[in-house]
Amino acid sequence: MSSDSEITHQEYQALAEFRYQLRRFLRFSEQAAREVGLEPQQHQLLLTIKGLPADRTASVGELAERLQIQHHSTVELINRMVERRLLERNRDENDQRRVLVSLTAYGDEVLRKLSLLHRMELRTTGPALAQALHALTNGQDDNSTNEAKAADTSSDATN
Repeated sequence: MSSDSEITHQEYQALAEFRYQLRRFLRFSEQAAREVGLEPQQHQLLLTIKGLPADRTASVGELAERLQIQHHSTVELINRMVERRLLERNRDENDQRRVLVSLTAYGDEVLRKLSLLHRMELRTTGPALAQALHALTNGQDDNSTNEAKAADTSSDATN
């Protein structure tokens, strides 16, 4: 990789390839969601809720942050999905002012089907996406890996 203030033609090519591979996967994902009757953002919300880390709760604020949309847009998205019986709202047991969102059994089944399709697609297209990302981060990864190995070696020598 070049310096922080310069970018090479090869880096432009790597960025373009990464964006291309990412867009191909996103296009697949959008089409798959629409084929089961969801908008892509609805699919993303289902996945976000199901895949939240254990230390996070599915509050409107958390979901808005993870989807990178405004709070009021998240509320509207949730409302539409509750109407379709994909999600349900519950009051937070620890703070009755907060509303938490969870998948219904129907929402869980729709997400499972979509996730199986996505896993199959990533097994096919994932290597090209990973290779494009690696081309962008290779210089940084190699340096940090070498520095970590050097640190391990020096600490082994002192022990």
